Amino acid sequence: MRPRTLRTALATLTAGLAAAGCLTAAAPATAASPAAAQGRPPANACSPAVSLTGFTDALDKTTYDGAYVGNLSALAPDRRGSLAALSDRSSLFRLDARTLRPRGVVTLADESGAALDAEGLVADLPHSRLRSSGGTPTGTYLVSSETEPSVRRYSGTGELLGRLPVPDDLRTAPEGRGRANGSFEGLTLLPGGRTLLASMEYPLDGDPADLVRIQSWQRTRHGDFRLGAQYTYRTDPGLGVSEVTAAPDGRLLVLERGFTAGVGNTVRLQLADRPGRGTVLHKRLLADLADCPALGASAKQPQPNPLLDNFEGMAVTGRSGGRLEVLVVSDDNQNAVQTTRFLRLRVRA
Repeated sequence: MRPRTLRTALATLTAGLAAAGCLTAAAPATAASPAAAQGRPPANACSPAVSLTGFTDALDKTTYDGAYVGNLSALAPDRRGSLAALSDRSSLFRLDARTLRPRGVVTLADESGAALDAEGLVADLPHSRLRSSGGTPTGTYLVSSETEPSVRRYSGTGELLGRLPVPDDLRTAPEGRGRANGSFEGLTLLPGGRTLLASMEYPLDGDPADLVRIQSWQRTRHGDFRLGAQYTYRTDPGLGVSEVTAAPDGRLLVLERGFTAGVGNTVRLQLADRPGRGTVLHKRLLADLADCPALGASAKQPQPNPLLDNFEGMAVTGRSGGRLEVLVVSDDNQNAVQTTRFLRLRVRA
């Protein structure tokens, strides 16, 4: 959105991203470092819980196989050695997990063949029943769109396979109370692969200004999904939810984001409760990304920190030294003053 994974295969991507040669190098603190042992913030700290270990703008304003490599709204660990990246203009890229360079792209469409406003992504590899002609699992993808909103399932080649039910009140007006261009923005699967979550970006009409809904679905024994519980989450003033990603223990990493003309972006990483113990999800702040070191980054428009942009996609990609490795990407909206930028964060959740 303009300013505005179902089991995750963490182990398959840890080594690749930890050695990502295209990322600007930074010296992260290790578990054995004196700073960590004494409880001091790690090197290149954004906060005591989060450090920045690198960034790259290498894909900014590039193309691959005729597709613009930008407008990136979601990330998901994919098959071994690769990462799925979703453009909100209906392109699904497969990136090399080490270099982040594109390896492939497919185009997604709705039931009528029209493009999607695609925002959330989950790579559903373990549960796929589809087989390629060679007899190997092909994997499927769950993709949320904020137009209706909707969650659709696609094959690895972009074939539309089905659609999940959505509660009436979450539909965009006039059918429901959802805000146009402000509904299903994030999508994630809890550990175990049985609970899927989609987060609204902004409140429903009639809800408090800081309250957003998170809808769940439960996987049946046949592999499809039925509607589950609905949760509420409170954002910081003026911010919306741009992404939600499950940590290995089931708690949620939540990316809150806002934009002020002439000032720039606000981007905060929060940690919320694991869904299932009550319908209200409480949170605590992990880091305001404006407090991260810039590491030489530059911005094409005013920003509180030149590292900042319209960060919208996020994935947990592994563990290192007792911390989570988290990759974040910005949506450049194909705009000359915005940048497609990947951040690599180390998070103590």
